[in-house]
Amino acid sequence: MSYITGTTQLLGVIGDPIKHSLSPVMHNAALQEMGENYVYVPFSIKAKDLPTAIAGFETIGVKGFSITIPHKLEIMPLLCEITETAKLVGAVNTVWQTETGWKGTNTDVAGFLAPLKALSYDWSQITPIILGNGGAARAVVVGCVELGCPEIHIVGRDPKKLAEFQNSWLNLSTKINIFTLEKLSTLIPQTQLLVNTTPVGMYPKIDESPVESRVLEKLATRAIAYDLIYIPNPTQFLAQARQKGAMIIDGLEMLVQQGAIALEIWTGKKPPIEIMRQSLKKHLKLD
Repeated sequence: MSYITGTTQLLGVIGDPIKHSLSPVMHNAALQEMGENYVYVPFSIKAKDLPTAIAGFETIGVKGFSITIPHKLEIMPLLCEITETAKLVGAVNTVWQTETGWKGTNTDVAGFLAPLKALSYDWSQITPIILGNGGAARAVVVGCVELGCPEIHIVGRDPKKLAEFQNSWLNLSTKINIFTLEKLSTLIPQTQLLVNTTPVGMYPKIDESPVESRVLEKLATRAIAYDLIYIPNPTQFLAQARQKGAMIIDGLEMLVQQGAIALEIWTGKKPPIEIMRQSLKKHLKLD
């Protein structure tokens, strides 16, 4: 709504820090377009205050909220129910109120998948390469499993962390292979999907790339280069991949798509995705 009334309902996003969040921009633009009497606001919450804050949300009737760093894991014990997707990822980014209490899921997986599912690829013939082995990489792994990829290559710098990442997946139908960064040069020519889940290339270090240009040169023409980073737009990684002839997907689309799924959970209605996308582009001066 363009104004707040006595019946306006509350949504929001929690994190620490939270000032950088773009979620209020796209969610409030969508809610106004939908004519829904909600307002979506940012809440800066310290880790030590999380249980108190969630209890307070229930008291004042918050309908739902998004979660960003550092609360995606710590929120889980405070919920009465967690979806299987969130359990697989090991993190929750969207919560809503039910009759029995708070329920949580992870919309990053569906957000990551949305632009890929619009493409006519035979994913059973593709072995994705995922750069990084942190929390974002976990959501991408779950997404690639859902696509039906037979195996996934995980590339990182630290052999110990890579091994821990590989061992954290139990009873998975897709095989997880781990490689150090030195092996990337031999892996890249064989893939049709290269995903960056690391922060390398994020503002303000916009001249950096997770892949050396001489290595990225080996990426197959018409392969997909996907970067979860959305500032700058495009990243150095995506700009170089585009020059090579690759199809590029940036993190802004994943942000929009995962947010749209959350908004549908909270309101029960399909949100205007294009309004969300354009509100962010306008805010970031990308047009």
